[in-house]
Amino acid sequence: MRLIGFSLNKIHVDKSLKKFENVNINTKIDILSIEEAKSEFFKFKEEAIVVNFSFIITYEPELANIELAGSLILAVDSKISREVLKSWKEKKLPDDFRIVLFNLILKKSTLKALQLEEELNLPAHIPFPTFKKQEKED
Repeated sequence: MRLIGFSLNKIHVDKSLKKFENVNINTKIDILSIEEAKSEFFKFKEEAIVVNFSFIITYEPELANIELAGSLILAVDSKISREVLKSWKEKKLPDDFRIVLFNLILKKSTLKALQLEEELNLPAHIPFPTFKKQEKED
């Protein structure tokens, strides 16, 4: 599976003026639709499918929301494409495909969310690596 396209079509941020104390941050990914991509533009050995998704970060209690919605275009083997499209009719996805898909959405959306969090002075929804002073050994 290869990522051949990514676009955001919705970026929405709400932030209240309340104090940011005892913040609980939750992240949610929803797959809105999956369909076959038919276009003269896509000429690959694999088949192309379009996945529409939403990525939502909530800061509780009612402090802020970040909502991103967009599309991924994936080139996948024809066997996998048929399996995914068939299982999606029941709103299910094969585990291997779902894990790769969610990781792609997380990777792409997290970068944009971190940029928005920085601009709006919101706490990051993921921990950053930090340095710690090393304990001296006796």
